[in-house]
Amino acid sequence: MQQILRHYWFVMTMCFAGSMLGMAPATSPSTAPAADIAIDNFTYSPATLTVKAGRTVTWVNHDDVPHTVTANDRSFKSDALDTDDRYSHTFTTPGTYHYFCAIHPHMTGEIIVEK
Repeated sequence: MQQILRHYWFVMTMCFAGSMLGMAPATSPSTAPAADIAIDNFTYSPATLTVKAGRTVTWVNHDDVPHTVTANDRSFKSDALDTDDRYSHTFTTPGTYHYFCAIHPHMTGEIIVEK
């Protein structure tokens, strides 16, 4: 009986230790996920997005008509994006970037890039 209790105690201790290890924080470095902007119902959502310099922003067209992502100063510009197409741009310099859809100019948005 004593041997069974020792075995039980050992198994329970190992299970507890294993569960605690699963709760430990990851030690590997992580990269910031890309920020997404949805294009839906002839709007960019969110219309204003604030990111840190070096961040990649991805626009995804969920409309059933094509749209573009075009900077007012033409510093970045997508081709026409069909349904579920994506366009990404990495913002390296702090500032405010205004953009619009070249096909539907009433669609506007802005990216605020911070240090």
